[in-house]
Amino acid sequence: MSNGTALFLGQFLRSPAMIGALAPSSRRLAAAVCTPIPERGEPTVVELGPGTGSFTTEIQQRLAGRGHHLAVEVNGPLARLLAERFPTVDVAHADAAHLGELLRQRGLRQADVVVSGLPWAAFPEGVQRELLGAVTSAMCQGAAFTTFSYIHAIPLNSARRFRDLLAERFEEVVRSSTVWRNTPPAFVFHARRPRI
Repeated sequence: MSNGTALFLGQFLRSPAMIGALAPSSRRLAAAVCTPIPERGEPTVVELGPGTGSFTTEIQQRLAGRGHHLAVEVNGPLARLLAERFPTVDVAHADAAHLGELLRQRGLRQADVVVSGLPWAAFPEGVQRELLGAVTSAMCQGAAFTTFSYIHAIPLNSARRFRDLLAERFEEVVRSSTVWRNTPPAFVFHARRPRI
């Protein structure tokens, strides 16, 4: 078990509702979540809940030195690990609810892509609304938002509520096919054009 995986598991055991998973996401899931990152230009990519960096690695490969990659992690030990592993990533030890302020502090207007590793189904309705409101307020009009859900969470009321909230806050929401090569299996939500 790598140091990152051990830390991730330890943080999950301390605060399962904030971490939301027993293990970091697979490379397959990371690739599916990060598809909206543009191949050209200087995009502002925001990553919420990066954990040990499964999506961070994929984002960095796709950006290849372009744009600005802001990773927002509320868990202190995970934020420190991420900053050590990815010195070129702008890691903010902060709550995603303050996303607009974090962008302003860095002289960034809005996000072009928001990649989320947050455990949405673990959050109560008020937290879901607050966080998604912060996300949509920080996005430019044509921006993309991606997140994922584990297939076992589909029937949960909180997961259904989050899907309804996505449809309320975005003009287009598309669900991917199941990514079976992940523990547990998951699927991705691709949302575009926030309703501002």
